Amino acid sequence: MRYASEPAAVSNPPPAGVLLANLGSPAAASPSAARAYLRHFLSDPRVVELPRLRWWLLRNLVILPFRPIRTARGYREIWADNNSPLVATGRHQASDLEWELSKRVDRPIPVFCGMRYGKPSLAVALGVLRQRGCRRILVLPLYPQYSATTTASTFDEVFRELSTWRRVPEIRTVAGYHDHPGYIGALVSSIHQSWGDGGKPIKLLLSFHGLPARYTEAGDPYEDQCRATATLLKEGLDFDSQNIFTSFQSRFGREKWTGPNTADLLKEWGRQGLKKLDVICPGFSADCLETLEEIDVSGRKIFTKAGGDRFRYIPALNRRPEHTTALAEIVIENLGGWII
Repeated sequence: MRYASEPAAVSNPPPAGVLLANLGSPAAASPSAARAYLRHFLSDPRVVELPRLRWWLLRNLVILPFRPIRTARGYREIWADNNSPLVATGRHQASDLEWELSKRVDRPIPVFCGMRYGKPSLAVALGVLRQRGCRRILVLPLYPQYSATTTASTFDEVFRELSTWRRVPEIRTVAGYHDHPGYIGALVSSIHQSWGDGGKPIKLLLSFHGLPARYTEAGDPYEDQCRATATLLKEGLDFDSQNIFTSFQSRFGREKWTGPNTADLLKEWGRQGLKKLDVICPGFSADCLETLEEIDVSGRKIFTKAGGDRFRYIPALNRRPEHTTALAEIVIENLGGWII
């Protein structure tokens, strides 16, 4: 049978369900698990836009035989309670959001978090919402800034899964929220709280995930949206905007990426003997390998080894109440006509 049988009807079904989506993590902090995860991730044509044969050779003969060892080492630095922080936080973010929505809407709105790569998959998450009787689903990728490599890839996978369903629900999607007042306000609150606890830095670095420059040149709005977020943060923070900088991390390969590069700035400022530096990663809705290991561990080492003094990483929004509130506002704004 090509199309899956529908589950039994649910009495008094919810008015809608919410699918939160994030990138994902390996199933374990081991080279074999990292290899399986990277194979899935690097097989996505949205992520790597190269001729298929050329990329197959690079992926299978150059990257996958060696990189999983390094990747697994990084995950071991951050693995907690036998789980990936990103996956664990995603599960809690879904339950927090469901609870927050229950205080604002008179009927339950189920929320579940799925991962684009790894587990729980988007297919599993959609299946949970279907079992709970959702005939309308809002897809909310937890990427504030839209990119074809993340947001569009999520939408691709959602609709690929729905193509196997017999009864396809109504679908709405949120393409991003880089300038949403609730999101900006949550970041400002988090930064100000950090400064209240430990004092202000001399410089504040806003580090976003990088992207190949040719993607931007082809029309991907990601870099522009990152810089728009940075501008709004400068306007909202009680800090000299001349000392707030924007950079891009996670550069991969030899081609030109968005810049300046985070690691290069950390090394430069370390050599200058910068005394107090704070770093926050506004594009990550939950702490993960790129924040906890790449910034708080490796980035700190780069900065201090070069001669820098105090390095402070300000955590992602994770489960902060202001973050949950912002997500609830985004959901309700996008459920117009479904919950009234």
